[in-house]
Amino acid sequence: MIIPKGTSLTPEQLEEVVRIVEEFGCRIQPIIGATRSVYAIVGDERSETMQARIEGLPYIDRIDTLQSPYKLMDVRSDLANHVIRIGGVEVRKELLVIARPCTVDPKNPSLFIESAHAIKEAGANVLRGGVWKPRTNPYSFQGDDKSLEILLEASRQTGLPVNTEVMDEEQLRLALDAGVPMIQIGTRNALNYSLLRQVGAAIHGRDTVVLLKRGRHMGPIDEFICAAEYIVHFGNPNVMLCPRGTTPGLEGYRNHPDESITPLLKERTWAPVIVDPSHAVGKSTYVEACSLAAIVYGADGLCIEAHIDPSRGIGDDPKQAVTPRTLDRIIRRARQLWALRDSPDSERG
Repeated sequence: MIIPKGTSLTPEQLEEVVRIVEEFGCRIQPIIGATRSVYAIVGDERSETMQARIEGLPYIDRIDTLQSPYKLMDVRSDLANHVIRIGGVEVRKELLVIARPCTVDPKNPSLFIESAHAIKEAGANVLRGGVWKPRTNPYSFQGDDKSLEILLEASRQTGLPVNTEVMDEEQLRLALDAGVPMIQIGTRNALNYSLLRQVGAAIHGRDTVVLLKRGRHMGPIDEFICAAEYIVHFGNPNVMLCPRGTTPGLEGYRNHPDESITPLLKERTWAPVIVDPSHAVGKSTYVEACSLAAIVYGADGLCIEAHIDPSRGIGDDPKQAVTPRTLDRIIRRARQLWALRDSPDSERG
């Protein structure tokens, strides 16, 4: 990774660097950060001659080489200082809360919009709505393109930015064309490398944020981070990692809760960790405990299913959505734990 002395290379400087690396069969991928840009060498960057020629340029500070399968996502990379902002929150410095009903019901838009207002009042920063739904059963409700407009109307009324899951290139195009600021890659597509590449290419040059969920099966930590590398590789580092429980499930829970991997992720990558307790435990009565545990483990945020009347929701809402009142209590307690965790008196490893 090439680190310039200034905040970024000029077009002329970049052209000179590109000419050098191309001589060695490599190419340059600019990674545009909020405060500075870095330049990834794509290919075999081990040539000492190439490195020496680049480091000899007067406008280059250094080249960082990392023996890691994810050079951009590695905690030691220069992207460790990258800032992600969404919903008025600077992620990692403040608690980020994403809340939503499971599914946007196109037959009852007012119910979703009422839930959106209640979710905002409870203190959430981002509103998520399931426009398209991955379903195990082909006869279950799969979502509806019409729900996208309902989601956007809820955003207009509440002022909250929105998040929705995409599963293919057409859904990605529709969401980005509509101005959705946060795209979700769900657990079933967490290792769909073709889709990850499409997302990375599509959000290049945008402010779009990606919430990448962990695969359902208990994949290695490095596998999860490498999936994020596929996206960031195209130049947009606005990626957050979302543990959401894995299979096989733990008896009594929907999945095997995995909020405890947060410290492991933070040892290896700079990416914010946003835990989804709702899918991890699968029952509304357990969501609060799992949420607070995630904060203690060091999570940067929570992604919680909430509904003004869960019994009238569709999808998973009747089982695992909390009420706005419970959401309000979870957010207040999570912020108290956040303040305690990050206080000067706390012992940080």
